Amino acid sequence: MENLVINPNFWRNQNVFLTGHTGFKGGWLAIWLTYLGANVYGYSLNPSTDPNFFSQTNLKDKINKSIIGNITDKSFLSKSMNDSKPTIIIHMAAQSLVSKSFIEPLETYMTNVIGTANVIDVAKDIKSVKAILNVTSDKCYENLETLKPYSEKDRLGGKDPYSSSKACAELVALAYKESFLNNSNIKLASVRAGNVIGGGDWAENRLIPDFFRANKSNKTLNIRSPNSIRPWQHVLEPLSGYLLLCEKMVETSDNFSESWNFGPDQLGEKTVLWVVNQLIKLVPNTRWKFIKNQKKFKEANLLKLDITKAKSKLGWKPRWSIEKALDMTVKWYQMSNENVDTMYEYSLEQIKSYQLG
Repeated sequence: MENLVINPNFWRNQNVFLTGHTGFKGGWLAIWLTYLGANVYGYSLNPSTDPNFFSQTNLKDKINKSIIGNITDKSFLSKSMNDSKPTIIIHMAAQSLVSKSFIEPLETYMTNVIGTANVIDVAKDIKSVKAILNVTSDKCYENLETLKPYSEKDRLGGKDPYSSSKACAELVALAYKESFLNNSNIKLASVRAGNVIGGGDWAENRLIPDFFRANKSNKTLNIRSPNSIRPWQHVLEPLSGYLLLCEKMVETSDNFSESWNFGPDQLGEKTVLWVVNQLIKLVPNTRWKFIKNQKKFKEANLLKLDITKAKSKLGWKPRWSIEKALDMTVKWYQMSNENVDTMYEYSLEQIKSYQLG
């Protein structure tokens, strides 16, 4: 496979304001941006788990500035963003768990909807800003649980607070774009990714972290929905799309200020059970059992993304198979058990490997 066409000359000395940099996905992007030569100004709450990717990679000392703040605190957000003089804003901060949205629905809406409005509202008045990337989720679509993959033109919706909040965040971004940014020099796009996996994810009620927690503590992994199908992809897959999209928004006159899906090809759409069995091949001696979902919330059984637009218009496509993605994920967790002091460097090595295909 050919090298990934990300232009380091574009990113060199680019001021990037990245919300959610202490999270799993935001942390990986912060490392990649720093490697490309960007000045990264992170804004986020403290990590929500222990261990966490942010601490394991010592990311605080690797980026230009790590700001601990809440995106619902508009005053502090405004000061932090203005002080950073960003050219690109990548908004990833979110309440990102479906299960938590049932326990704390109002906090989920405050963070994912009002927080998104705060970020864009502040950004629209900063003269240095050229592009805003709003990161939502594949769960922003009204999921009818059919075999048809969802395209960017499909209806937004959500039957749980998390999915609903992500659909709302999409509508907020669209309203700001149409009301305030159409006649400005600021481009705005929204991106929707599938189920991301990779080293350093320690969130609760997620398959990969739950698997490694069970393995490490010699406990049995509980599986609620073994036959549910998800669009699995390594975290670097959508992040590469985000980087390419930011470049296109800033450097070309074509209109890339739209919504975009980033997911795997059809071979990456697997059941939970398939992923568990693949993991056990890589990490033997891990036990699992099926448990009936005792929770009060309903989980979707089927979700697929149509990535035709990203392939044809952006020139992006998935690079790693699901088998490769799982292999790289397992190697990261195994390395973190052996030598925690090198996890920034090891994460960077995985990024370089991804760029080479």
